[in-house]
Amino acid sequence: MKRLFLFLATNLAVMMVMSVTVRLLGVDRFLTAAGLDVGTLMIFSLVIGFGGSFISLLMSKQIAKWSTGARIIEQPQSTDEVWLRDTVHALARRAGIGQPEVAIYPGAPNAFATGAFRNASLVAVSTGLMQSMNRAEIEAVLGHEVSHVANGDMVTMTLVQGVVNTFVVFFARMVGYLVDRLVLRRDDDEHAGGGIGYYATVFACEIVFGIAASLIVAWFSRHREFRADAGSARLLGTPEPMIRALGRLGGIEAGELPQSLRTLGFAGLPSWMHLFASHPPLEQRIAALQVGHGSPVPWAN
Repeated sequence: MKRLFLFLATNLAVMMVMSVTVRLLGVDRFLTAAGLDVGTLMIFSLVIGFGGSFISLLMSKQIAKWSTGARIIEQPQSTDEVWLRDTVHALARRAGIGQPEVAIYPGAPNAFATGAFRNASLVAVSTGLMQSMNRAEIEAVLGHEVSHVANGDMVTMTLVQGVVNTFVVFFARMVGYLVDRLVLRRDDDEHAGGGIGYYATVFACEIVFGIAASLIVAWFSRHREFRADAGSARLLGTPEPMIRALGRLGGIEAGELPQSLRTLGFAGLPSWMHLFASHPPLEQRIAALQVGHGSPVPWAN
């Protein structure tokens, strides 16, 4: 959950900064100076939408370390840290990816994986998770996170986010232009490039449409969780540790993660927020593992 939370928050922040920057540079004035050019606006939206998404992806590891206070295990300070590092690296070799950085951070039970590249990722586990689960269950959680990396979920989520970002930028400016010209009844010769109504509407629409777009990203994230669960079962050779880990998690309070990390974390949101939840209900994940409905993972063929 933490991974998605951080990714979405970073993406929104980058998008807002980029939007303000292009306004200060006069790009919005260029788009509307002679009436709205839909073709040019779409190209502009693609650049801003995917630019914001990929910048968020490239920043994901550093943002994750900073926001969680994660400590990279370079010199293990205990036998548990030796086991944690070695287990992640063994799972990564089994999954056919490069060895991730392994970190531990203070907090309630949770874990996440992030990073722009399959061979240069980060897998982090909370102290709460280490204390509340046995090693077999922790290994299953680690297999889940390594599967996210092996499946390329961060890149996939970035592409999905880039698409929805594009539509957010495009429709926000379309609505802003219509409000400026039709509702406020300004003609094209008056304050060419858009007035205060245009900029205020675009800003408000970017926030509202951005929140709505997060529903699509969250829905896609929930689908990826089943694949990561199945990947963990495949790496360990049995779904039982993952089933036990999910069952144990259902009886403890999961640690909250920053928004941009939520999609690739282990624990999800409360059920009453299911539309925004990055993870399916634990009961559904357990049932999928029990009946073998987890999606196959590409590297396991």
